Amino acid sequence: MKTLSDLLAEGVAGRRVLVRADLNVPLDGDKITDDGRVRASVPTIKALADAGARVIVTAHLGRPKGEPDPKFSLAPAAARLGELLGAEVALAGDLVGESAKSVVAALTDGGVVMLENVRFDARETSKDDAERAALADELAAFADAFVSDGFGVVHRKQASVYDVAKKLPAYVGGLVETELGVLRKLTDDLERPYVVVLGGAKVSDKLGVIANLLTKVDRLLIGGGMAYTFLKAQGHEVGTSLLQEDQLDQVKGFLAEAEKRGVELVLPVDVLVTAEFGNTEHEVVATDAIPADKMGLDIGPQSRELFASKLADARTVFWNGPMGVFEIETYAGGTRAVAEALVKSEAFTVVGGGDSAAAVRALGLPEDGFSHISTGGGASLEFLEGKELPGISVLAKNEGDR
Repeated sequence: MKTLSDLLAEGVAGRRVLVRADLNVPLDGDKITDDGRVRASVPTIKALADAGARVIVTAHLGRPKGEPDPKFSLAPAAARLGELLGAEVALAGDLVGESAKSVVAALTDGGVVMLENVRFDARETSKDDAERAALADELAAFADAFVSDGFGVVHRKQASVYDVAKKLPAYVGGLVETELGVLRKLTDDLERPYVVVLGGAKVSDKLGVIANLLTKVDRLLIGGGMAYTFLKAQGHEVGTSLLQEDQLDQVKGFLAEAEKRGVELVLPVDVLVTAEFGNTEHEVVATDAIPADKMGLDIGPQSRELFASKLADARTVFWNGPMGVFEIETYAGGTRAVAEALVKSEAFTVVGGGDSAAAVRALGLPEDGFSHISTGGGASLEFLEGKELPGISVLAKNEGDR
């Protein structure tokens, strides 16, 4: 795979470089509530601009269903990127139409422009290879080289991630290169004990990664909504807590496999329960005493101490998914406890993107307290699951139609 360093060494002054970034930031109206992904995109874009490239950024935001939708415009991301670069980033009014062509044509050396949301075009996510290839052709016509720097989308076989890499000389960006290096440390050359903490809502989102991790980890800590399916599989009443009945047999298999392999699978021993979602009036109960008419929304104080103790001697930790509904302060304590345990740890600690990364920032914890905070939760999980990432494999296999 050729890298950003290779491209810079070749010389980029005056060349048009298409950068696939990940700017899928959370918004409150038109205000960005967490700019982590924009900040993560800056080093690659700045390196190219400083070297005299004419940089064209393409990215997505949300799921606009293949047609323009003002609430998913990249305007806030373009404005924030401009602030971070210290130079205006013009946003085209469309993706590959007349506005985009005009904005790209006006680019000068060292300038940066952004195309409008790539998912405003249904061909981006099409399952039809020819449709995706047609969009990739139009995107490639803007540029002389392609840099893949959106780690949060490299597990997607999409036009701006996969197909365009076949159309141009293609390079892996600095962010993606760093992310891959970190994940390889979790698979190829890790120090033990290796502890993984998984949370979030659904077991079904993490079936593959749990199955694969049970062959590699020393301890697996399970919190969040997915913990209730594990507790139910052990025979506990979970009340009205989030439960995936159709995954119970699968989870029972995980419990048996963990015991067989000597993997310590740790579940909450107490939880905060309430009568209905969002209600801040709660009580702490043991996980074998959850009332039938209440739901668990966070791990309890004993569980927080237990999880912290299981992280204390770790040498490698991967964490993906909150321990509770951290967006509500009452139910943020479990997520905070895990994060603080990682900050105190002497382990190599990786926060696996998504809600976990958002939680670190929302809770005001020091980002430099972790060895690495990923920008791609889904991509991280699929890598650890052992899946091939299309946006990476295409860079490794194909140098573009030169």
